[in-house]
Amino acid sequence: EVQLVESGGGLVQAGGSLRLSCAASGFTFDGLDIGWFRQAPGKEREGVLCFKSSDGSTHSADYAAGRFTISSDNAENTVYLQMNNLKPEDTAVYYCAAGRRLTSCSDGHGMDYWGKGTLVTVSS
Repeated sequence: EVQLVESGGGLVQAGGSLRLSCAASGFTFDGLDIGWFRQAPGKEREGVLCFKSSDGSTHSADYAAGRFTISSDNAENTVYLQMNNLKPEDTAVYYCAAGRRLTSCSDGHGMDYWGKGTLVTVSS
């Protein structure tokens, strides 16, 4: 079965850090575009960080630059989102996704596989 499973969400105080994990089964991340997205209550889904396998580039939302980083462990077939200096406005459900041709990091158009998300709550 093909699936992505996120973990690592939870409650953290403002200024704190979390590392989200996204484990794949039924496929590997090799050669795929990878992204993290989030959806806050009452808002549309938005892109956080995306990695394009075609050129190795990483695209970051303005609010994530300098605070969030994406990484991967090929042996574990897992990707990570390290989030530092968290703010209350970072509260959202965070999703990972993978696909053959990401066309927009802002909304994840082009991704083939999506996880069910993990909730991150940042208290002030």
